Amino acid sequence: MFTIEHEFDASVITLVDDGPAPLQEDVVINAFAEVITVEQYDPRSDSVVKITLSPDQARDLAAALDLPEGVYQLRKEPR
Repeated sequence: MFTIEHEFDASVITLVDDGPAPLQEDVVINAFAEVITVEQYDPRSDSVVKITLSPDQARDLAAALDLPEGVYQLRKEPR
């Protein structure tokens, strides 16, 4: 299950693990114009872990989910 919220400066996607136990903590993705952050609460450290991706890294990640093993470089489309 997931939710999508459009806020003033970002789109916020929350991924909720609703599969069989053991369940993972929610993952929150904040998509700003210049950066994408991925956050998840870590109960072992009682803190939120955050990683930051550039828009190009997020694009590459999305493409990688549908590709077989290998090394790839996506071409940027001319603007």
